[in-house]
Amino acid sequence: MVKGKYYVVAKGRKTGIFRDWPTTKALVDGYTGARYKSFLTEQEAQDWLAGFKSGSNSKPPVSQSALLATNEVVNQAQQIRVYTDGGNRNTGNVRGGHVKGDDLSAWAYLIVTPTGQRYDGTAGEYGATNNKMELTALRSALERLQELGLQNDPILMTLDSHYVLDPIMKNWLAGWQRRGWKKSNGEPVLNLELWRQISALLPHFTQLTMQWAKGHANNEGNIYVDELLNQTMDKM
Repeated sequence: MVKGKYYVVAKGRKTGIFRDWPTTKALVDGYTGARYKSFLTEQEAQDWLAGFKSGSNSKPPVSQSALLATNEVVNQAQQIRVYTDGGNRNTGNVRGGHVKGDDLSAWAYLIVTPTGQRYDGTAGEYGATNNKMELTALRSALERLQELGLQNDPILMTLDSHYVLDPIMKNWLAGWQRRGWKKSNGEPVLNLELWRQISALLPHFTQLTMQWAKGHANNEGNIYVDELLNQTMDKM
């Protein structure tokens, strides 16, 4: 018996049911309005695809700005909760000073589904800034959600980084793109490749809400990812 997930592409370069994520990802990446989802059984996959073709679950995706600004209230029990964080240990240099090549840096994410399933990820890097790690955590979480086929589900993402949140929530990101990835003052956008990747990923998420939380305070998910990335740095 073949085990693994069934990936359904209802709208993409090719539609159908596929058995591996890399094949599915190639069919939907960069495809405007792509619709896809993963299932544990073939019957569920077939039912969802049939429902899409009949129009019962073919709600078109909204624009990036609309999905992030929506005031639609979703039952919290039905939301996927996502937490991301990045960190850096500046050893021996002044606070706010340049990161040194041997400074420890790491990122982490946590995904919690309404049924209690938990997925997390973390990795470390030497000499990376805190901001780069925050962006890497977000990108990695979005990619994992995509891989799990959850991009069309209600998602509440919690971050403690205004550096990451403000360009998305305040629509600066769209302005940067219009100006050729330059800020309003003409300065180039830092961490450009990560911002490009995030910008390409966000439109795939049709019910994504983002919010800020004070770092390392009393938010259980935020505390978890902070501890996870610090464990990663401890092992480096």
